[in-house]
Amino acid sequence: MAAQEPKEPQETKDFFTRLAEVGEDAIHKIAELPAASRLTDSVNSLRDTVNAQRTRVDDLSKKVRGVEALERRVDDLEQRLDEMAGKKPATKKRTTKADATKADDKPSSASS
Repeated sequence: MAAQEPKEPQETKDFFTRLAEVGEDAIHKIAELPAASRLTDSVNSLRDTVNAQRTRVDDLSKKVRGVEALERRVDDLEQRLDEMAGKKPATKKRTTKADATKADDKPSSASS
């Protein structure tokens, strides 16, 4: 009796080779479709837009960190000024642009 060698590794290789060939053929057929170039262009445009937005977000986050550092420095300077003047630290009421806009939008009672 002759010992038979397992044919499984060769069969597996053939299976994966055929699978790869079928996949390549499918990709080529899809690429030949008229809508494929439009889809590719749209995807590339979307990728470029996302990258541009990511850059903008990174820039904004750097600026916000800079503003936070400036606010801390202003707070420290205000404390030092209060100490030099011999006053109690004033309670801080910061206004934002939105608050200032709301105040400007309110009709004054003198113009009635």
